[in-house]
Amino acid sequence: MPDYDVAEPLDTDYYAVFANIPAPDREAWRRARTFTGEALPQMNDYWERAEFPAHLAKRMGDLNLLADGIEVEGLEPMSPLAAGLVNMEVSRGDGSLGTVIAVQGGLALRSIALFGSEAQRQSWLGPLARGQKLGAFALTEPDHGSDSVALETTATLDGEDYVLNGEKKWIGNGSVGDITVVWARDDVGNVRGFLVEQDREGYDAETITGKVSLRAIHQARIKLNNVRIPKANLLPGTRTFKDASEVLVATRLGVAWSALGHATAVYEAALNYAKQRTQFGKPLAKFQLVQDRLAYMLSELTSMQLHCFHLAALDTAGQMRPTQASMAKYHNTRKARELASIARDMLGGNGILLENHVIRHLLDIESIHTYEGTQSIQTLLIGRDVTGQSAFA
Repeated sequence: MPDYDVAEPLDTDYYAVFANIPAPDREAWRRARTFTGEALPQMNDYWERAEFPAHLAKRMGDLNLLADGIEVEGLEPMSPLAAGLVNMEVSRGDGSLGTVIAVQGGLALRSIALFGSEAQRQSWLGPLARGQKLGAFALTEPDHGSDSVALETTATLDGEDYVLNGEKKWIGNGSVGDITVVWARDDVGNVRGFLVEQDREGYDAETITGKVSLRAIHQARIKLNNVRIPKANLLPGTRTFKDASEVLVATRLGVAWSALGHATAVYEAALNYAKQRTQFGKPLAKFQLVQDRLAYMLSELTSMQLHCFHLAALDTAGQMRPTQASMAKYHNTRKARELASIARDMLGGNGILLENHVIRHLLDIESIHTYEGTQSIQTLLIGRDVTGQSAFA
């Protein structure tokens, strides 16, 4: 047993931001809390072994936690606030599991929901939302990350089939899933989305090893070597790179919620530890320096909550602009990194033990700080919006 119980949830909400949320949103949060309670005792071992707990992805589907606010026939819909609270709560437990939601619901499911044919939606939305099938979203390439608009993967029409060639990298579920949404250039150079079953001949996916972040979800490097798919696998609503960007913008706010979940976990771990750990004859919580740090962490955490809550309201009203989502992601991932570093220091040597969870969050935050657009990219998007001048090279 660990020497300290730092994982107890404290429902930190100093400004009562979530005090009066609607009952359906609170119920979604309750389901996520139930799942986190089940999953958290297992995650340190999966993280340390770098193994993907597929049964927990299925469990999230059973609890209707994977849809990320997308309407799926037969499932209770979630508002933007409910989807955010779910993302926050699951990420409070573990970043790899939070990323499962981002990949499965935010990227793969959303791509099909927004741009798929009726037949494609009927075939895939239900199984993906219920965790019966695993989906992936393949945009990033070995040589094109932040400049993914320059992607080089091609889809050439050959009779009744498309033939795909190229490489993708950092693709969550790309080596352990069932379907991958591959973004590629067609014969006239337009960026379009294609559904590629992972058992297709020529689809070669290798799990990336050696990661020290998000170790309990597999990312893949994918080689597409003359992968032949029927024309019916084209997502017909996709026309340009803007369509891929629309998916990314929608999930960007989810990343801000995820960062809030990580920050909540490390703040509450630091507070729990300060109350339990005794040094120089008294609890750490009685030291002025410790109280100063906790007050600072709480103020920043509250700011993160306000960002997420307000943007969820704008999203519900259909008024959220893409750069506002960029601002939330920019702010919250930066603050989550800072708070995790403070918490790690406050726990001293105990802060590097997986049993106290903080080090896992600290390392996992490094990934969410980067994916769905790096801090630099968010900065340039916001800067262009407020100045009217593009600073992109």
